[in-house]
Amino acid sequence: MYIIYAFVAILVLWTVWGAVSSQVENTPYTVLEQAKGYEVRLYPEHIVAQTTVEGSYSDALNTGFGIVAGYIFGGNTKQESIAMTAPVVEKTAGSEKIAMTAPVVASLEGESHTISFGMPSSYTLETLPTPTDSRVEIVTVPEMKMAVLRFSWLRTDARVQSKKEELLSALARDGVTVSGLVQYAGYNAPWTPPWMTRNEVMVEIN
Repeated sequence: MYIIYAFVAILVLWTVWGAVSSQVENTPYTVLEQAKGYEVRLYPEHIVAQTTVEGSYSDALNTGFGIVAGYIFGGNTKQESIAMTAPVVEKTAGSEKIAMTAPVVASLEGESHTISFGMPSSYTLETLPTPTDSRVEIVTVPEMKMAVLRFSWLRTDARVQSKKEELLSALARDGVTVSGLVQYAGYNAPWTPPWMTRNEVMVEIN
């Protein structure tokens, strides 16, 4: 009986911790339409830090995440603290920490994967610090209309691919023309309880 109580307590604490750790600024969007199996969103112009890496999907996602995370965790040239919505950021000598936003987006072009983090809305191109790693680029993403399919629980390569095919099939059914490649967007840290995760596949539409 005590084992059951302990197990339930661990699950409750894990859930609470997952909820607290997931409170980061999200890339804003407006829902334009709810369709069967997906929704249509309008994303405004926004700034991302990104890197392009080679390799398998999982390896590229992990490698790219580490490269761009290095930038937001201090791999830049500014020396000032930044007041953010979440989390509170502490000044580090010689570098500036930038709060992570969600989602982390991965797009694929052959064996090249571009991994990007949206930058906090309080920044502009002029105020963002310069990356010290030449593999990191700061770019402006133009306004886009996206079709998005959301799913939870574990993100495996096979499941992401299945969801991409599911989204494209739904768009073909509705006669929606896509523009570009399907992307994966992850909103949660790896340690988030699987029942609380938010994953999405999305593609630009005309």
